[in-house]
Amino acid sequence: MLTAETALAILTRLHTAGTRVWLAGGWGIDALLGRQTRDHEDLDLLHRADEEPTVLAALHDFAESANLRPVRFVLSRPDGATLDLHPLHFGPDGSATQAADTTGGLFHYPADCFTTGTINGVTVPCLSVAQQLHFHDGYEPRPRDLADVAALRAVFGPQD
Repeated sequence: MLTAETALAILTRLHTAGTRVWLAGGWGIDALLGRQTRDHEDLDLLHRADEEPTVLAALHDFAESANLRPVRFVLSRPDGATLDLHPLHFGPDGSATQAADTTGGLFHYPADCFTTGTINGVTVPCLSVAQQLHFHDGYEPRPRDLADVAALRAVFGPQD
């Protein structure tokens, strides 16, 4: 389990190193809601691809445990902390893209999808409600995915 305290410590390290990252996935949803709704196995982080060397240096106590590039890669620590990192390529307008597969497919991030939420009262960077809901479309959701979407919609509405 990756706790709120661990998530905040990792975000602080990355911020101190001068990198820009955003929460996605379960912790990103909980940040938008301003409260923890469930246990989290990992921390999904979107980072600027051009800052990846600095991100990796700041996370020096983690080792790569899965290489699914160009889409994402996973870092793990002996204490069980797991990070799922997603490199983003930014355009001049503030929008970004992420590889969706190895054949040139892309995920798109509009400039206005980069926002903030809170974990334990601390403001953290995360994806918008609309972007989180968009990423929960197009696949067979697990029970926790259904609960995450329901929690967002209960507070923020459908966003369609």
